[in-house]
Amino acid sequence: MSKLLVTLFLILKNDKIKIYKVLFVLLLLFSFTGTLSAQSDDETALKKVIKLFFKGLQNGDTITLKKAIDDRAILQTASFNKEGESEMRTDDFNKFIKSIASKKPTDVWEERLLSYSIQVDGNMANVWTPYEFYFNSKFSHCGVNSFQLFNDGEQWKIIYLIDTRRRLGCK
Repeated sequence: MSKLLVTLFLILKNDKIKIYKVLFVLLLLFSFTGTLSAQSDDETALKKVIKLFFKGLQNGDTITLKKAIDDRAILQTASFNKEGESEMRTDDFNKFIKSIASKKPTDVWEERLLSYSIQVDGNMANVWTPYEFYFNSKFSHCGVNSFQLFNDGEQWKIIYLIDTRRRLGCK
C-alpha cells in the first residue's frame, strides 16, 4: 500500500496528469478491493457449509447435515465396477439421511479434504474438493467431491453433490 501511495504522489507531481485521473484510478482500486472482500466472504461461508456437511456425516447427526444440504438435493457417485466399466449411481436423499442416522457410534468416518477450489457467480457456487476417506482410521478410498450450492438470500446450501471413488492412484 505504501508503494501505491508513493507512486500516486509522483504522479500528482507531474503537471500533465489531472487530479481526476488519479481519483479515477483510486476509485477503480477500491472497487476491486471491495469485490475481493465479498468474494472472500462467500468463500468463507461456502467452506463453512462444506465443513458442516462433513461434521454431520462424521457424527451421524442428520440435524447438522440438513443445515448444510437442501432436502431436494441430488446425490450421485461416479465410479468403476469390478470389471472396470464406468458407472454412475444416484442415491435417494431420504435413504442417504437414514443411512447417516443409522451409523454406529463406534464407526469413525473421516473424510480428509485436501484442498478447495471455489467458483462463485451470484447465488450459485461450485466447490471442488479432492479427498481421502478413512474408515476407523484405515484408508478406504480417495476421490473428488463436486458440490453445487445455491444461496437463497439467507444462506448457502448444497443442492447437488457428485463424487468419485477409487482405490488406485491415491497419494
